[in-house]
Amino acid sequence: MPALTLRTKFILSLALITALITAAVLLIVRYRVQLQVRNDLTQALDTSVVTFGRLQQQREVTLERSAALLAALPPLKALMTSGDDATIQDASQTFWELAGSQVFVLASRNGRISAFHTSASAFSAAAAQTAIDRYLAGGSTRDWWFGGGHLFQVFLQPISFGPPESGYPIGLLAVGYEIDRIVAEDVKHVAASEVGFAHEGQLVVSTVSALLEPALESLVADAGQSMGAPLRVQLGAEAYLANTVLLSDDSAPPVTLTVLKSFDEATAFLQTLNRWILAIGAAGVLVGSGLVFLVSTTFTRPLGRLVSGVKALEKGDYGYPLNPGKGDEVAALTAAFDGMRRQLLMTQRQLLEAERMATIGRMANTISHDLRHPLTAIQAYAEFLAERELTDGQRKDYCQEIRIAVNHMIDQINTLLGFSHERQALVRTDERLDVIIDRAIRTVKALPDYEALTIAGDVSPACSGWIDAGKFERVILNLLFNAAEAVATDGGRIHITAATGTRGVEVRVTDNGPGIPDAIRDSLFEPFVSHGKQRGTGLGLTVVHNVMQQHGGDVVLEHTGPDGTTFLLRFPPKPPPDAGA
Repeated sequence: MPALTLRTKFILSLALITALITAAVLLIVRYRVQLQVRNDLTQALDTSVVTFGRLQQQREVTLERSAALLAALPPLKALMTSGDDATIQDASQTFWELAGSQVFVLASRNGRISAFHTSASAFSAAAAQTAIDRYLAGGSTRDWWFGGGHLFQVFLQPISFGPPESGYPIGLLAVGYEIDRIVAEDVKHVAASEVGFAHEGQLVVSTVSALLEPALESLVADAGQSMGAPLRVQLGAEAYLANTVLLSDDSAPPVTLTVLKSFDEATAFLQTLNRWILAIGAAGVLVGSGLVFLVSTTFTRPLGRLVSGVKALEKGDYGYPLNPGKGDEVAALTAAFDGMRRQLLMTQRQLLEAERMATIGRMANTISHDLRHPLTAIQAYAEFLAERELTDGQRKDYCQEIRIAVNHMIDQINTLLGFSHERQALVRTDERLDVIIDRAIRTVKALPDYEALTIAGDVSPACSGWIDAGKFERVILNLLFNAAEAVATDGGRIHITAATGTRGVEVRVTDNGPGIPDAIRDSLFEPFVSHGKQRGTGLGLTVVHNVMQQHGGDVVLEHTGPDGTTFLLRFPPKPPPDAGA
């Protein structure tokens, strides 16, 4: 029986399309149902707003007539003719009780308040006077007054002898009814919705719970941008459809009513629908899983072995067993990968060998070049010492030169040893950087070749780092030695700064040398790279780079040019005590 091809195996997976089509159909149905529910809810919200509008209109007509009847009472007119504010204030108590309002104001015909009564102590006569002045300036007889956190719907009627339109005016009557929690609850029952009254974008009273009022306050503050347009909002854990209508006219500060229709019933229906969709989808997934299981035995298992082989190769395991098999495209792909893996291993070994030989060659060339000069000097001065006709001073000078050459060779050997041991584990402690940098500066200044240089550090005692002190001092020394060789002996300056920031510690080493040549900038941190140096192995910056990486930081060439060079060291701050918990 011929082996199945990869294409044939893929045909089996097409059975899963059934599950995808089923899921797509169910999602479309769910979307259409959600859209219909939203439309129904929008219509219900519009109906609530219309119902409230009709009720509000009837209420305003009734209260306005009551205010007109009250203003027409002869005893009230007689009281206003007295002209005495104290008398009017005392005698108007009866009329206030008769009106049954929460605000009762009598004013002279020029608008000065003569009597003021209110059940809301926070509402002041000054606020009422401001509202009356607004009415006299062209306001409406139906007004909204606000003060001390209280909102009132106010009806104003002129008091006059004769008809209000043509009679002699003797005063002004204002009767206000507070929009409090009781009124809001009545409106809630009529509109079958949660409601909230606001004055100039500030929520005054609402029927929602205290936990939801902050969210409603944010809604009414922005209501002016979507006045009259239904808007879906989220108050706490519940979604609402909200609409805001303007209650006041253009002559008064804006007073708005926000009506909120809950999505509770719609949400319950949608949750039931979601459960059905999940149940049907789960059934489809189970059927699809059975098909996938059948496919996996002949299709996914070889691919799984191939993927495992690729991951093993990524980790450096070239011997992971693949068992390519034979007959189909997956087997051919596995065999090709196996051959590529063997070829890659062979090529990598050849590259490593070539790199090792090249490194040995560069190291041998560098060491032979750097050690030849001090050895030549030692040989020459040793021959001079062999001569008998030398003074004690000459012998002392020759011995000093031999000692300098020997110390130079020791430095070269120590550098090579440090490079070979640079991957040893760090021993980190919390160290003051000023102490380490000062010690490194003294070490460099102690050398006769560099004692004439100006080397200064600008580091605060509070600047510290979580570092291996020995290795970090080696980093500073390497940068100082490089800078010291680059600057002129006469007038050479090296400056070191360190600072702690939010992202870690930054150390800068700046010199006034001629800058780094373009030829070596790209390979500056590679081993055995140097230019125009009389001493050194070319490993100094390589050691700096590797040590900074061990510390989780880096070193960059921040600036170089004819005016000097700046190297920037960066490493993270000390981790908190519980960082490893």
